[in-house]
Amino acid sequence: MQSNYYFPQGGHPPQSNLLTDRAVFTEAYAIIPKGVMRDIVTSYLPHWTNTRLWVLSRPLSGFAETFSQYIMEVGPSGGSDRPESDPRAEAVLFVVDGGFRLTIGGETHRMQPGGYAFIPPGAEWSLHNDGSTPTRFHWFRKAYERVDGIPLPEPIVTNEREIAPTPMPDTDGRWATTRFVDPSDMRHDMHVTIVTFEPGGVIPFMETHVMEHGLYVLEGKAVYRLNADWVEVEAGDYMWLRAFCPQACYAGGPGKFRYLLYKDVNRHMALGVPGRFA
Repeated sequence: MQSNYYFPQGGHPPQSNLLTDRAVFTEAYAIIPKGVMRDIVTSYLPHWTNTRLWVLSRPLSGFAETFSQYIMEVGPSGGSDRPESDPRAEAVLFVVDGGFRLTIGGETHRMQPGGYAFIPPGAEWSLHNDGSTPTRFHWFRKAYERVDGIPLPEPIVTNEREIAPTPMPDTDGRWATTRFVDPSDMRHDMHVTIVTFEPGGVIPFMETHVMEHGLYVLEGKAVYRLNADWVEVEAGDYMWLRAFCPQACYAGGPGKFRYLLYKDVNRHMALGVPGRFA
């Protein structure tokens, strides 16, 4: 099934290409542009068949520590009956190309572009591409933070087409967020949303907050402010932000600017051990 979402297809550039690109890693943020996502930087996972992936982010001491994000590419007849090896890990899947069969706790779902699935920690699940073309999807993983008296969240399977975006206040709808989870639901300790800017839409202040971010541009282009820098980004680019990295955005058009956003939420800040560094 075709979609408007950008996804990498691998390959390699010719030897005649210039080496200069927009990739950068700083103490506050990283930019992984779409041109970096080539065959040579793919990875593979145990218990997955006919599958490769691009690792966009991983827990990294002193930078962003809460999550990992992959772009998975599963070929025909590929997939896994044992996709997750860490019993602490919760997951969100978001489909950008093709489709697959997802089974969670014995219930099977047909996933297509725009499809979203939340999988709680410890759930039994499997994923298989039973089509004739590759499927590609984002896979977010986080170690779930349990809280006494709060039950585990249940699985969620939906599609962004079924959810009306929520306009941000005082923006005339030029900045909106598609939320798959109620922000007040304390069972959830991470949110994956879709942020949409109409041409001319802006984040009109420098957001500076404790949440870590992964931002993958699904459609369009914009100028993004990261720490002290204005950076041009377009569909297929990935922005990885540590906590408190200042950020803002201007979407100049000509079309919509849309990105898939991760952030950690709804939990106390972990404290260090007293006297550890004495």
